[in-house]
Parts: sequence; structure tokens; C-alpha cells
Amino acid sequence: MDFELTKEQNDIVKAARKFALGEFPERAMEFDREEKFDLKIWKKACDLGFVGVFIDEQYGGAGYGFFEHCLLNEEFWAVDPGIGAAILSTTFGAELLAMYGTDDQKNLVLPQLVEGEAIMGTAITEPDAGCDVTGAVTIAVKEGGEWVINGSKMFATNGTVAKYMQIFCQTDPENESRHRRYSFILVPTETPGFKATKIRGKMGIRASDTAEIALKDVRVPLENLIGKEGEGFYELMEFFNRTRLHICAQAVGLARAALEDSVRHTKGRRQFGQAIADFQVTQFKLAEMATRIRAARNLYYEAAWRSDRGKPDHALVAMAKWFSAKVAVECADEAVQMHGGYGYIDEYRVQRLYRDAKILEIYEGTKEIEKTIVARSLLK
Repeated sequence: MDFELTKEQNDIVKAARKFALGEFPERAMEFDREEKFDLKIWKKACDLGFVGVFIDEQYGGAGYGFFEHCLLNEEFWAVDPGIGAAILSTTFGAELLAMYGTDDQKNLVLPQLVEGEAIMGTAITEPDAGCDVTGAVTIAVKEGGEWVINGSKMFATNGTVAKYMQIFCQTDPENESRHRRYSFILVPTETPGFKATKIRGKMGIRASDTAEIALKDVRVPLENLIGKEGEGFYELMEFFNRTRLHICAQAVGLARAALEDSVRHTKGRRQFGQAIADFQVTQFKLAEMATRIRAARNLYYEAAWRSDRGKPDHALVAMAKWFSAKVAVECADEAVQMHGGYGYIDEYRVQRLYRDAKILEIYEGTKEIEKTIVARSLLK
């Protein structure tokens, strides 16, 4: 396998880096403190073709693979994780729709995401159902030509800003197989009975919108079913095989930022008559960070490469997701340590990286879940 980037991929990386450096730094602290995001920046990203690059050209996308979307995530997160998440998660769920949606559904939604006319979300987690998605109790019943949905969701990305939300819910609660009780249903958020409440006080990625969702007698046409009825759990697992790759890229980008800040600070900061970077203990820390970052990138590159060639490896994705998130958390921790007291104040980016990093070990599959997936693949 040759993971050397093509000229086109290198051009994507350079363009993404240039855009992020030009748009993110001035507003990053503001968005973090005020837990908000300026959608004008997202619109600029759409106009420049950064949003939904994995969406087919017939729907207005660039027609690239998930690998290119990962490259964008890495570059955006290497400048600011919060803004990077706010922009590139606006298509969260488009992967599922692209794989399982009907032509009508895709023609309606996907072009709007690329053109900056709509934001999408996917609501999976519930107050009492996190990693155990088969514990979800939100229910959809058929009534005439409609689905009637009742329940609640937690930690829904884009909950208060999305135009469309894909709801993971029970459509066959009496099925003997827990895994065949679920389906995904597309819900326009303007539908009566849909209510989203922004979650405030998050530890990190505070520019990205997260919400609690209440669904009370939400009615949508039967045609809004995504994929096959009762296949939602299996569709979700395939969805995660793609989206977890994006988390890997986010983690590598954040870890890069931590390393870059550490190198800059330790070369300029003097203690005991010399630069901190001259001490062997500091050099060892930097060397270990760089090595872990390279290893994490290689893992997600291979996983994304296989996915784009129709050979997704569930265990490899889990390895990459767990390991890259671990690297991000460790690198952020070391960056704060090397900055000393300066790393503890918000004037320095590393304190924000430290807070932003932890979510990578939690969302879209905790590190414990990822390790379980890897172990089960070994013990089959």
C-alpha cells in the first residue's frame, strides 16, 4: 500500500490549511468562550468546496472518497478543533444517506449540504442509551401514511442548527432480535413536535452545536424511512465505519497542533539559563509526540484507504479510532505540561486543545468500545 498523497490531495491539504489559518485563529477564543459559531465561515467553506467532498458529483459534491474528507478534518483541527468540528460536521449523517437513502432523499438533501443551504444531523444517543445503541427507546409507529415518532435524544450534533435530522428509533419493538428493531427516519427539524435545546457548558469543541432533542408526535411520511425497515442497527455500524475515520483525522490534527505549539514554546522559553528545548527530557517528549502522531496517521490512512476501495475493516477502524484519540489526549497533556503555568491560561491555545481532546475518546464509540471491537475480532 502506497499512502503518498497525490498532487490533487496535496492541493486539497494546502488549500484547507490556508483557509483555516486565514479564518480560524482570530475567532477561535471568542467561539470557545461564548459557545457559538459564525455560520458565515461555514458558508465560505461551502463556497470553496470543502464541505461534503465525499458526496457524489451528481448531487453537487466533489465525488472524492472519505480519505479526502479525513485530510480536511486533519488540517482544520490542526488550526482549531472547535471551528473544524463546527464546519465539517454540518454534513454529519450524509454518509448514511448517501449509502442507504432513496434517490428522492438524496436529491432533496445532499445538494443543499454542499451548497451551504442546509445543515444535517443524526440523533442516536439517548439519556439511557449511549454505547448500547440497542437500548434506545425512541419509537416510530405507522399511522396511515405517516410515521409518528415519540422519544428523546441526547448529545445530537447540530441539533439546534440542522434543517434535517436522521432519527435512530424503534420501528419494530416486538422483534425477537434486538438488532432488528431499529430504523433511521429522516425528519425535517421544522416538523411540529420536534424541539431542540442547546447543551451549554461543554468541556470542549464549544463552537460545535450540541443539543438535547424532544420528539412529541412528530409526523413524517412513510417515504422518509432511510434504507430498509429493521436494518437501522446494521446501517449504523457501516455508518460508523466511515465517520470514525473522521474522528481519527481530527485526533491527528489536534495532536499536531499540540506538537507545533510545544516546539515553538520550548524553543523560546528559557529556564536555568537555556531554552527548555535544550533539555533532553523535553526533546524526548517532543520525539515521542511526533512518533505517536505518525503512527496514528498511518493507521487511519490505511483504514480510510481500505474503506474507499470497498474493503472496510471494522477492527482496523476501531484500532485507528482508539489509538489516535489516545495520542491526541496524551499530546495535549504533554503540551500543557511543557507550557507550565502558561498552558493553564486561555491566552495559550494548548489549554483549549487539552479540553477539546477528551471528546475524541468518547463520541462515536468510546475507547472501551473500540478496544472491545478489536479484541472480539482477535478472538473470533
